[in-house]
Amino acid sequence: MDPLAARAGATPAKIALHLSDTGETMDFRTLDAHAALAARWLLGRGLQPGERIGLLMENRAELIELALAAQRAGLYYTPVSIHLRPAEIAYILADAEARLLVATPETAAAAAAALAELPDIARFIVGADAPGFARYEAARDGQDLAQPLPSRPVGRDLLYSSGTTGRPKGVKMPLLPPEMRASPPIHPTWRFYGFDADSVYFSPGPLYHAAPHRFVLRVLQDGGSCVIPRKFDAAGALAAIERYRVTHSQWVPTMFHRLLALPQAERSRFNLSSHRVAIHAAAPCPVAVKQAMIDWWGPILFEYYAGSEAFGITVIDSRTWLAHPGSVGRPLTGAVHILGEDGRELSPGEIGMISFSGGPPFEYLNAPDKTAAAYDAAGRASYGDLGWLDEEGFLYMSDRRADLIISGGVNIYPAEVESALIQHPLVADAAVIGLPDAEFGEQVAAVVQPRDPAAADQALAAALIDYCREQIGGPKCPRRIFFTDALPRSEAGKLLRRVLKEHYRSAA
Repeated sequence: MDPLAARAGATPAKIALHLSDTGETMDFRTLDAHAALAARWLLGRGLQPGERIGLLMENRAELIELALAAQRAGLYYTPVSIHLRPAEIAYILADAEARLLVATPETAAAAAAALAELPDIARFIVGADAPGFARYEAARDGQDLAQPLPSRPVGRDLLYSSGTTGRPKGVKMPLLPPEMRASPPIHPTWRFYGFDADSVYFSPGPLYHAAPHRFVLRVLQDGGSCVIPRKFDAAGALAAIERYRVTHSQWVPTMFHRLLALPQAERSRFNLSSHRVAIHAAAPCPVAVKQAMIDWWGPILFEYYAGSEAFGITVIDSRTWLAHPGSVGRPLTGAVHILGEDGRELSPGEIGMISFSGGPPFEYLNAPDKTAAAYDAAGRASYGDLGWLDEEGFLYMSDRRADLIISGGVNIYPAEVESALIQHPLVADAAVIGLPDAEFGEQVAAVVQPRDPAAADQALAAALIDYCREQIGGPKCPRRIFFTDALPRSEAGKLLRRVLKEHYRSAA
């Protein structure tokens, strides 16, 4: 039996989902019924095992029920960021070969624009009517709940992660055999964090991101409850911990910045005594910020380093971190290696490429060359990040990918932003780097070589930022523009990004 169905049978009236911003709730009986009906609807549309659907939705219960339905129907499903532009959405849906898309009133306009050149993708909407969209609820509720589901593999998410070329990559993992439906594999992190059927998990991040999405589904399958706001608000998060007696939560460092920025009187007025585990990841957390959070909440912070590909993960609890400040821990499964440019394993203290061995397989959809590039000749896989190990085997990050910017927990690849800038008729060349930012960790900055040096002024800088906003998602757009006569490049024409980083970070 499906684990959620088993929970619905054992505790039907227990609340599975609290949508904290709206006050909506959904018990296990209703969530299971909706997921079962939606699975029958997907099967009724003729979707075969391994085919794909897209979900363009903000944090809401329908995203969760559709993910659970796709799992039951043996499908891959792709939650798409609601901040992407129509062209970016269209690329992901086309690359995934999505058979249908479910949108919301908030995303309907972007969905319609994205699907303008993709007429074969069926379109549905939740919560309201919209021209060109069929109502999801009517399709779901028209199914026969008594009709049994056929035996199928267990469906999985197909999440997209930006590549160094700026094009997103679909991270595809093998479907699980039907016999694993009743008892899906338990990741070792689950025991490390102490989740169980009594857990109340607060998830303030967007559900189209890997960690919030996967954690929510696993908590529900284990019989725990999830508290999900539409978007993060610092005081609202503390209020939710108190109101729902939250035991577990997950954050990115930017959220810690905003929590710590609250007045002391505001921070101290909430009862956080139920809060036992605060998990954080997605971006390096400054040592001072993490220390301040431990001073406030106590030693309940748990950090991990991983990626959507999930072939390697390290973890560290607060007490261990206090003895190894700045570390992201030791591997929970498999082994971590620090490799030099020649592929040899480096000694403790030496900085090199962080690689993992012994992890589960994955592939990048429609990109065998990128899949192969993620592994070395010895079968070790890397997220492309740099770091070092100490004598005890604790991992430290020295830098993310050489060209990657992480702003507020969001991965931003300069090549994509540069591609947008270079299309402007007044731009001869452009490079994008990350500059330190007290709140977001890093901010996006662009160094631009204008075609006419005399045009390099604040008006052009503002125009270029506006131009970027028309081409790509808002979080990716530069917040600062610098002008230069020429960008530093090697004789082969390769951009010397590190030179730019050193110069402009020093200036900043």
